[in-house]
Amino acid sequence: MLDSNMKAIDIKAFVPAKDFALSQQFYKDIGFNQKSEGSGVAFLSLGSCNFLLQDFYQQQLAENFMMHLQVADAQQWHLHISQLNLAKYGTILSELVEQPWAMLDFVFNDPSGVLWRVGQNI
Repeated sequence: MLDSNMKAIDIKAFVPAKDFALSQQFYKDIGFNQKSEGSGVAFLSLGSCNFLLQDFYQQQLAENFMMHLQVADAQQWHLHISQLNLAKYGTILSELVEQPWAMLDFVFNDPSGVLWRVGQNI
């Protein structure tokens, strides 16, 4: 058992970016706030959800990287993403699907090929 002084505060993924500036704009367009940037890393935030976008790219890593964003209303999120015209980034948006693991979700990719799964518990 961990000592009480060893309490975890946060955990963040380092998401790869093929074109760092383009990826930063993509995430701002979908609603993330960029809190800081320096030394090839941008801190992006959406409410209490955060990740680090890195100016680093390996195709095999990026195309096998997945992020999961749990939301209160997947249908509203799907509508929001579908209205943004993200095709300019090469983004493909799936339909909203009720999954056998009791989630309503959809997926889309970022400009580097990172897959995002956005879902709501049902």
